[in-house]
Amino acid sequence: MPIRDFPDPILDTPVASSPAEKTAVLAGGCFWCVEAVFKELSGVLSVKSGFAGGTAATANYRTVCSGRTDHAEAIEIRYDASKTTFGQLLKIHFSVAHDPTQLDRQGNDVGRQYRSAIFYADDEQRRVAEAYVRQLNEAGVFMNPIMTTFEPLEGYYTAEEYHQDYAARNPGQPYVIFVAQPKVDKLRKNFGDRLKN
Repeated sequence: MPIRDFPDPILDTPVASSPAEKTAVLAGGCFWCVEAVFKELSGVLSVKSGFAGGTAATANYRTVCSGRTDHAEAIEIRYDASKTTFGQLLKIHFSVAHDPTQLDRQGNDVGRQYRSAIFYADDEQRRVAEAYVRQLNEAGVFMNPIMTTFEPLEGYYTAEEYHQDYAARNPGQPYVIFVAQPKVDKLRKNFGDRLKN
C-alpha cells in the first residue's frame, strides 16, 4: 500500500482544545532510527532514546544488548496534544518508523530488545493502539500479520547521553546512512505537511 493511502486511526484520542503535554513510549528496533523520525514531527516537544519493559537495574545499553533483559530499545515522545494525537503518532510509527511485522527484530538487529511494542500509559492509549492494529490487520495493510506487543508502561529509563540525538550528531556513520536516514527521507517525502517548520 502506498504510504499516502495508509489509513488514519478510526479510533483516536481527541485533539486537546489548549496546549497539553502528553507522553508516548514506542519501540521499533534501534532507538537511534525511531528517534530520528519522531524528532521531525510538528507537535513533538522532545524525543529521548531509552529502555522500557524491564527494571532499573538492567536499564543500560551494554546489559540490554546482551538480550538477557526484558527491555526493548524505546523512545519517549513528549508531545503537545493540541497539535497531534496518540493515534497520529502511531500512524507514523507503523507507516515509517519501523516494520511491525517482524518478530523480535528489525532487519539485521535481532533480539527481543528490538521488538515492536507500544508501552501504554493508560487504558485510553491501550484502547487506541489495539484498535489501530486491528484496523491495519483487517485492512490487509501489510502482507504479514503485525507482531507488535502491547505492554503496560511500568518504567521508562533514558539511555546514556551518547545515544541521544545520535543520528543527527553522527550523519556519516554507516548505520545512520543506511538505516536511519532512509526512514527520515520517507517521512519527509510522504508527510511533509506534518513536519516542523
